[in-house]
Amino acid sequence: QVQLAESGGDLVESGGSLRLSCTAPGLTLDYYTITWFRQAPGKEREGVLCISCCGGSILYADSVKCRFTASRDNAKNTVYLQMNSLKPEDTAVYYCAKDTLSNSRSLSRPQELWGQGTQITVSS
Repeated sequence: QVQLAESGGDLVESGGSLRLSCTAPGLTLDYYTITWFRQAPGKEREGVLCISCCGGSILYADSVKCRFTASRDNAKNTVYLQMNSLKPEDTAVYYCAKDTLSNSRSLSRPQELWGQGTQITVSS
C-alpha cells in the first residue's frame, strides 16, 4: 500500500528552526490537502496545519500560528513544514497525512493515508 514518507526530524535547540518534508512515492499529492499532525508522549495526536492542493490555503492550529508554515512543490511531489521559533513543547513525532479533499478546512478530518512519522526534539 502506498504510504507517505516524512523526513527532516532532528534534535534542535529552543528558538531554532527545522523543515520537514513529506513525499509519496508512487502517488501524486498535487490534488489533495496535506495535513501535518503531531503526537507528544502521553498526549493525543493533534492537527498542526493543513495546506490545500494548490498551496493557496493554509489552516493553522493556534499553538503554531505565526511560527509554522507549509508549502508545496508539486514538481517534486513534496510538501514541506517549516517550523520556526521552536519550543520544547513542540517536541513530538510529526506525521503528514493525505486527505481525500483538495481543499479541506479542518484539522480533525479522518485521513486516507499516513506517513510513519519523524521525531522532533526541542531542547530547552
